[in-house]
Amino acid sequence: MARQLRAEQTRSTIITAAADLFDRRGYESTSLSDIVEHAQVTKGALYFHFAAKEDLAHAILELQSHTARRLATETDNRGHTSLEALMRLTFGITRMSVEDPVLRAGLRLATGGIRPRPPLSHPFTEWLDIVTTRLVGAVKESDVHPDIDIDVVAHSLVCFFVGTRVVGRSREPVARQPRRTAEMWNILIRGLVPVTRRARYLSLAARLEREIAPV
Repeated sequence: MARQLRAEQTRSTIITAAADLFDRRGYESTSLSDIVEHAQVTKGALYFHFAAKEDLAHAILELQSHTARRLATETDNRGHTSLEALMRLTFGITRMSVEDPVLRAGLRLATGGIRPRPPLSHPFTEWLDIVTTRLVGAVKESDVHPDIDIDVVAHSLVCFFVGTRVVGRSREPVARQPRRTAEMWNILIRGLVPVTRRARYLSLAARLEREIAPV
């Protein structure tokens, strides 16, 4: 049992070290030797868990997918409206991205041409499905204009969310991301939500930003 726990801890340490380097340097500019040194493990320990750098990238994408699906399930189970659940999900991912190099690395891998291995789908495909489902619910709940093209809005929202994080990565501290997510929602709410319901969701965006903003 103790040996298994140590093995799991070592694997987690290696993934975190790889994610940190992938996020800061990029996948192509990071070698397995760099990861061994950063994780402070032996080459044997790394190769016991991962035969190649691609395996590490896939493990990071798997963790990113698991986190997104877990957050989506948690928000759905709390009785929020569909639009609030979607907003809370984006702020939740933002918060975790600020704190966790694995999620930041997952984004960089996804935008850098690294393809997940089947049956894992591409993160953007997964996010499009998540967003589309909640937009359908928001339309039914009259929180979003009924005449929107859901596919177009879902695609635009994912591009907005991903693009904000990608641009921000090279231009400003990661701690700025909660503000950028709130700015994104301030624009989207004014375009998607009927006037009679805007105040509620604008207030929610401000509150969620305050809740996750670094102290």
